[in-house]
Amino acid sequence: MTLRLIATGGTFDKHYNELNGTLGFKDSHLPEVIQRSRMTIPVALDVLPLLDSLDMQDADRARILAACQDAPEQAIVIVHGTDTMPETAAVLGAANLAKTIVLTGAMIPYAIANSDALFNLGLACGVAQTLAPGVYVAMNGQVFTWNNVTKNRAAGVFQPR
Repeated sequence: MTLRLIATGGTFDKHYNELNGTLGFKDSHLPEVIQRSRMTIPVALDVLPLLDSLDMQDADRARILAACQDAPEQAIVIVHGTDTMPETAAVLGAANLAKTIVLTGAMIPYAIANSDALFNLGLACGVAQTLAPGVYVAMNGQVFTWNNVTKNRAAGVFQPR
């Protein structure tokens, strides 16, 4: 089995700009994360345009769907921004692909101390190999189906609807 990782941006992949104190995008952290995680499963990586999920449009979700459709792998993990992760999961879920697709992300960028990025990615990669075909969100140590998940912005966690 090979695992497909698709980077789409989100907080997970943001970099801190020391000159102006902002967070933005350069390159994906996923090549470093894959190496650091010491995964023994072969991993194929696609890096789509890196966006904050609040900036995602229908065309961006269509690009993510197309990447999933085109992937030969049956297990796919998508690193995505948390603000609109449920919306992208709904697009993928409605497509009813015969693959296991798990969306994950981070509340704190990978490159910043105490980030949840590595933990969330590890969870997503593990369950992508074991869950039945379908679309899921893996965050905060929990796994949710695409049609029963919401982000609780006040608590900063994902939970069932």
